Amino acid sequence: MSGLKKRSVTLSGHATSVALEPEFWAVLDEVAQARGLSHAGLLAWLDQTRGRRPLASACRVLALEWAAGKNSV
Repeated sequence: MSGLKKRSVTLSGHATSVALEPEFWAVLDEVAQARGLSHAGLLAWLDQTRGRRPLASACRVLALEWAAGKNSV
């Protein structure tokens, strides 16, 4: 069982961190690379488009959709 890996980022002028399993970060790294974004850029985009969903949950959903082949999200 993997532990959580925390990444820190500034979103809308506020420092925050997101803790996810390394497997999710690996997929999100692929998403960021495919979109030509940095990790911070991807998290900023996700923060702006997630609605009321918690950021960590939005990260996991995006990773699952990407892994399932719905990489148009």
